[in-house]
Amino acid sequence: MNATLAVLLFVTSVQTGSLTFSAPADWKPRPAASTMRVAEFVPPRAPGDTEDTDVIVYFFGPMPGSVEANIDRWIGQFKTESSAPPQVTRDTATINGLKVTMMAIEGTYIAEVRPGSQERYNKPNFRMRAAVVETPKGPYFIKLTGPIASVRQASGAFDQFLKSVKFQ
Repeated sequence: MNATLAVLLFVTSVQTGSLTFSAPADWKPRPAASTMRVAEFVPPRAPGDTEDTDVIVYFFGPMPGSVEANIDRWIGQFKTESSAPPQVTRDTATINGLKVTMMAIEGTYIAEVRPGSQERYNKPNFRMRAAVVETPKGPYFIKLTGPIASVRQASGAFDQFLKSVKFQ
């Protein structure tokens, strides 16, 4: 009887729903590159930029680890030309009832090309704006990454995108 009760309690505690959002009309959607990616978009490039900027929404399910651990991992994906650590800005807000932790960083982007890969990017003059959206189902991660000028150009649209997030 106790095992049955435990199973019933587990089943009733499973969260349903997902994060919804509204992407700006000028962000081109593209197919998600993996099952961990909920959505991918390409905002317009700033004049003179030769590389695309990416907006990727990730969901890995309920995860151990703190919001800070993820932000620290993102910070580790950048370096500066000096020995000083990259400058990071952080903010926290409640958006449509969801806690959202945001950060921004710029420098040379040195993240792994693929998870677990020894090969790393080496992209100077890059910027990342990222957010962790805490939902009852688990955190969603949203990253805007690309050349500094294009990320700055897309920042207002990114803010509007974040304001549109809802858990339904």
